[in-house]
Amino acid sequence: MKKIRCALAVAAMSTVLLSGVADAAPAKYRHSEAAAQFRKAGISWVSSKGCSDWNKRGCTSFTNINKTTVAGVIAFKKLSKCPVVITAGTEVGHASGKYSHRNGYKVDMSTKGGCLDRYITRHFKKAGTRSDGAKLYKSPSGNVYAREGNHWDVTYYNGRA
Repeated sequence: MKKIRCALAVAAMSTVLLSGVADAAPAKYRHSEAAAQFRKAGISWVSSKGCSDWNKRGCTSFTNINKTTVAGVIAFKKLSKCPVVITAGTEVGHASGKYSHRNGYKVDMSTKGGCLDRYITRHFKKAGTRSDGAKLYKSPSGNVYAREGNHWDVTYYNGRA
């Protein structure tokens, strides 16, 4: 009986430990920390309302952005050698879901100048069309680039391009 209780206790502890690791939240940046990383990498951003408040539509905020998202944007800029201008981050007003802007997985990047269009469509694999009509491209590292109107809506699952 003692061996059975011990085995059950070990199994329960293993489940708790493993589920805690599997469900761990991604590491996040504050707005100022992410902005400093982007600035250092030569990445700029714009806001239609000239603000960074993550609770106001029209602002461009990096509050609670995943560290892997920031690393992914920086890696993309280095790889593509394109100028990168972020037009949206984690601010309110985007579609919801686990891999959303608000949860820190996405940024929007301006297509002005055409460099991003040329690089993404030539180097990344076509991955179909989203339900809203956006053409999808998948990078070799698994991140998804969706062409929406005047920008790319990019989902970073990891810190690579």
